Amino acid sequence: MSRIGLKPITVPAGVEVTIAEGNLVTVKGAKGTLTEQFNEEMSIKKLEDNTIVVERPTDNKKHKSLHGLTRTLINNMVTGVSTGFEKKLILKGVGYRAQKQGSKLVMNLGFSHPVEMEDPEGITVEVPNQTELVVKGVDKQLVGNYAAKIRAWRRPEPYKGKGIRYENEVIRRKEGKTGKK
Repeated sequence: MSRIGLKPITVPAGVEVTIAEGNLVTVKGAKGTLTEQFNEEMSIKKLEDNTIVVERPTDNKKHKSLHGLTRTLINNMVTGVSTGFEKKLILKGVGYRAQKQGSKLVMNLGFSHPVEMEDPEGITVEVPNQTELVVKGVDKQLVGNYAAKIRAWRRPEPYKGKGIRYENEVIRRKEGKTGKK
């Protein structure tokens, strides 16, 4: 029994959800609009009390897995257009810093050249100070994906902890070499 799939999705005020033919769900809110096509076997219904319910036709394994997935994706769409998503990244290391130049993110990460990344459509990157980045957007998947691409330039290493890390990420530190006895 899918516990997540059974929960109804409450739609906050100011968010409009339309469910078209073939489970095409469009969510409009203050931050933007998201559209997603879901599996036609799932039953997505909008109730009068401003909630959305996802139901599955049978209890076979495929439908059970789609049930929770569909509900979570719709909930992420509603959350995205109402409050939005953000990921915070921290640059740690001597000379590691970032700055914005228009829609470009320019980072000095210890390479012989600065790393330049163009912000994708629907994603904004803020640089509150030189060692912090905040990736913001409406689509949770795009925000996480872009933050992971930024982090991939310099993953945190376990000896000194240098690199780009998520704000709440814990790096397991290793002890360095010891001298001969």
